[in-house]
Amino acid sequence: MTSQLIIFDTTLRDGEQSPGAAMTKEEKIRVARQLERLGVDVIEAGFAAASPGDFEAISSIAEIIKESTVCSLARANEKDVRRAGEAIKAARRGRVHTFIATSKIHMEHKLRMTEDQVVEAAVKAVKIAREYTSDVEFSAEDAMRSEVPFLVRIFTAVIEAGATTINVPDTVGYATPELIRERFAELIRLTPGADKVIWSCHCHNDLGLAVANSLAAVQGGARQVECTINGLGERAGNAALEEVVMATRVRKDLFDVSTRIRSDEIVPSSRLVSTITGYVVQPNKAIVGANAFAHESGIHQDGILKHRETYESMRAEDVGWKTNTLTLGKLSGRAAFRARLDELGIGVQNDDELNALFARFKDLADRKSEIFDEDLHALVSGHHGKEVNERYELAELEVTSKTGQTPRAHMVLRVEGQERPVSASGSGPVDATFKAIEEVARSGAVLELYQVNAVTKGTDSQGEVVVRLNHQGRIVTGQGADTDIVIASAKAYLDALNWLATAGKANPQTDEVM
Repeated sequence: MTSQLIIFDTTLRDGEQSPGAAMTKEEKIRVARQLERLGVDVIEAGFAAASPGDFEAISSIAEIIKESTVCSLARANEKDVRRAGEAIKAARRGRVHTFIATSKIHMEHKLRMTEDQVVEAAVKAVKIAREYTSDVEFSAEDAMRSEVPFLVRIFTAVIEAGATTINVPDTVGYATPELIRERFAELIRLTPGADKVIWSCHCHNDLGLAVANSLAAVQGGARQVECTINGLGERAGNAALEEVVMATRVRKDLFDVSTRIRSDEIVPSSRLVSTITGYVVQPNKAIVGANAFAHESGIHQDGILKHRETYESMRAEDVGWKTNTLTLGKLSGRAAFRARLDELGIGVQNDDELNALFARFKDLADRKSEIFDEDLHALVSGHHGKEVNERYELAELEVTSKTGQTPRAHMVLRVEGQERPVSASGSGPVDATFKAIEEVARSGAVLELYQVNAVTKGTDSQGEVVVRLNHQGRIVTGQGADTDIVIASAKAYLDALNWLATAGKANPQTDEVM
């Protein structure tokens, strides 16, 4: 009989640890709503003890989400666990996820604890978590480099203490499929009470094996996979949710499991996370990349036309690839605009915010005849309301660029309400624009990433620009969208500067966890 594979999404926690991918509370809520629409079983909403902002975001998500379990991560200490328990109090279904390292290298060099101390801390953490919820997950950090007898010992102890899910993470992306399949089978065979809990895998992609290892873990007995949208995550990322789900669905002959995932929401989920974090999906990315269902070869095209399955193992429509539905136009009213935002899971707090967004929409509609869902996501991502200190605003921008001449940008910046005209030259129009901005800002930040992506098809598409700045170790991402790429670039750079001037948006957890 086919068993359920629980999909545990950690985009909002582990995914947010990617440099510059930190999200505001409202952005986290938008992603959480989409994850619930996608059918994710467990949403790891954050690390409650990391910051007051993370705690508040988890609490808000716990109040809003009804169908998915809302989870908070916690180190195996009383303060962290109680903070996590408080954060999920309002959830219809809440989980506390506590962890401690179990490999010799971690225990000796990071924790500086003995095996007995580690087991004691794990058991205590699980017991405290049980005061808040009956759904408690325990993770043995760096499990794939830990000794099996010690893993059996600590897993036995936490199961007796009340843990209901046991996670065996490959923290440094060290495992191979054969190793991880055998490890899960061995742990399940040797651990007393193994049949009373759900076994989970959490794989990192350092060797490009996160999805393969996750699928091997399923074959070894895991019935929960921890993953992220687009494979987002620190270093090389985590197992990609969309790849795990579709692999188990397409290869039912190998994986006797099923998921609750509504696969036609995969592409919309991918696009939303990409827009909010600024991490653009590579074109050749499996499932959600722009070329995932494109066929250039004449032989392939001929085969597809004759019979789709000659070169496709799944339909593009099954994962949400479809013509972007025209949603709104320049004649659309405020009520229709708000209704569409609600359908997309974009909450509007008050009439002032709605008016500001509607004005931006009308301005876009005057310049772009067709407005799609992607345009609305990009429009909202460039509007932060009161979340960010809008210290810098673009008032005017004129760029001259001519063959054989050095490009020059003339602009007027509004700095805390005061207009500052400035000009600068550069190797190109964007370079000149950024140099002009820095003539005023003098931020001292290093530009680590400049990226341009078309929001939709067509020459009148909005260009979505991502700028990542590093200021003395603090990394922020700015975004800007406009039908004019240079203006979009200026907006993105100013957005990043505004985040640098705001205390709220920075990576909440710099220490690697799981």
